[in-house]
Amino acid sequence: MHFLFPEHRRHASDPDQRREYSHYLARQMGPMIHALMLMATLAYGVAVFASVLVRSSPLPLLLRLSLLLPLLLVAMAAQHVRRPQALSVLALLCVLLLEIGINLNSFGHLPGQPLVMPGLLLPVASSVIWLGRWDFAMAMAMCALGPLPMLLLGNADGVVIFQYFVYMAVAISLSTVLRAFMARTLFAQFRLEGQLREQTYTDGLTGLLLRNRFLELARLALSDIHRQQKPACMLFLDADHFKQLNDDYGHAAGDAALIALAAAIRGQMRPNDLIGRIGGEEFAILLPGLDLEQAGLRAEQLRLAVRAILRPDGPLTVSIGVAECDHAGENIESLLARADQAMRQAKRDGRDQIISAPGRLLIDEPHTASA
Repeated sequence: MHFLFPEHRRHASDPDQRREYSHYLARQMGPMIHALMLMATLAYGVAVFASVLVRSSPLPLLLRLSLLLPLLLVAMAAQHVRRPQALSVLALLCVLLLEIGINLNSFGHLPGQPLVMPGLLLPVASSVIWLGRWDFAMAMAMCALGPLPMLLLGNADGVVIFQYFVYMAVAISLSTVLRAFMARTLFAQFRLEGQLREQTYTDGLTGLLLRNRFLELARLALSDIHRQQKPACMLFLDADHFKQLNDDYGHAAGDAALIALAAAIRGQMRPNDLIGRIGGEEFAILLPGLDLEQAGLRAEQLRLAVRAILRPDGPLTVSIGVAECDHAGENIESLLARADQAMRQAKRDGRDQIISAPGRLLIDEPHTASA
């Protein structure tokens, strides 16, 4: 069955991606599910009134029409629901109500009449609305078993029941194929949109977040930090004498230095640290949960790791500014600006060193910058 549902096979081991894909399906398919529910409600009402014209039923018309109200309520609820599980439950409830309606309207049929034809439409008509395997399997089971009460209570012979199961097997097989192709198409679209978002949000050379995306995520992270009353620091670093590197050895050497610098930053940071390329050779790092002293130690580890990178004219060095979020109301722009000022102070004081936002050297022994 997995080959029919590639979206589960390809990212079943990644809970975050699976959750993101489920919500993506709910957003994309929610309007269609709502429209199909309204169409099913209308079709059921038309079918009930049409049956009055062709035959009589021992059940009152109002009883058979009574399902219109719950069907309409389910359809209206689906318009406002965007959680995948809730949307699937509403869709299953709609199928259940339709199966009940088919049984009610078939009650009292004469033997041998095609009682279950409406029930054969449900699997195919609903095949494209299911968000996952579990709701699809439950829906197909309901479609297959739903007409059985009227078959058994109507004293249908074995030939009619056999024909029903053959037709239902064909309908469910067709539904499975339609569902599989819909799933494959939607998953391909989901991956493509994710790749486009990644290209929009990340720097093509270093793979780090671009300035706007970094600020957006850092703003959300800083809000959580304020709410949890935890410390946080911002590092702002700039590669020393980078223009000279480009002028003397070409932009290819500069690009290689930036790629190596980005790799060093990623290697020294934690998974929950946010890293962004703010400008040409300027980078910012948000360190949640670290105070000024801890951030200074992390910055020194990073400075030494970068110094191990060799440029054509010597070691690559960086000047780093560190700013601690000192009050709950400070926004990310203010924190970044203070770290930037500290970095510029490190530049003025000789480069290849770490300065805190108050202008204090965080490392006891200053280091000589490269030539």
